[in-house]
Amino acid sequence: MFSYRNTTSEISSSGIDTAIISVGATEQFGPYLPMHLDTLIAELYAVAYGRELNAYVLPTVPFNTSEEHANFKGTVTVSPNILTAMLEDIICNLTRQGFRKFLVCTGHGGSYWESAFIKHINYKYPEIIVITANHNNHLGWEEAINAAGLEGLNEMHGGLLSVCTAMWLCPETVKLQSMGSDIPSENRLFADYLGWDKLTKDGCWGKFEEGVYSQEELAEKGKIFWNTFIEKRTNGLKQILEDGYRLKTQG
Repeated sequence: MFSYRNTTSEISSSGIDTAIISVGATEQFGPYLPMHLDTLIAELYAVAYGRELNAYVLPTVPFNTSEEHANFKGTVTVSPNILTAMLEDIICNLTRQGFRKFLVCTGHGGSYWESAFIKHINYKYPEIIVITANHNNHLGWEEAINAAGLEGLNEMHGGLLSVCTAMWLCPETVKLQSMGSDIPSENRLFADYLGWDKLTKDGCWGKFEEGVYSQEELAEKGKIFWNTFIEKRTNGLKQILEDGYRLKTQG
């Protein structure tokens, strides 16, 4: 694996032809968690996929389509047109340098542009392939939830799992206080249409209760969940990329 921390001569001499482009977010995670949690998650993905594919890992883009959080101060949201135009420029630039295989991953669940972007770029540029790592997504999620002892979790954003994640990745930024609330199920109908300031108590679509778990237990649950989930998403990824590239470019 190579990354932006390597030199240009190291990357050139490697003959590497695969690049990882990850996109995080800068958005609210309730009143007591840091704004860059999705960016840290995207970085986890990128490193794992980079190792599996022996790829060049770019820096994680820290902004995304975070419209649902945009009324919370500090959140940054960009339009899907701007974001995908930038990603396309990055891919075009690297293609001219000899890269032919790309994986795009995002740490933000509201990245609805991702599948349309992948489909369009593969149609537009026949000499390259761009994939995601969503082939084992649903199965991996359930397995990770069970492995971490989080069965019955009812969370979309900013609840117990988010706290566990932050306590593993950036514990120094976490204020361990109860937050969130039980969100009426009918509110899910409007989750993509309204800002979450109108649908949730404090931006959390989920609930965290202080004192149920120790700091060490929270961090361990976060570690187990993400290691399990990312391992599941990584399984078979190299074969998909290689077979897809061969089928696309050689027929």
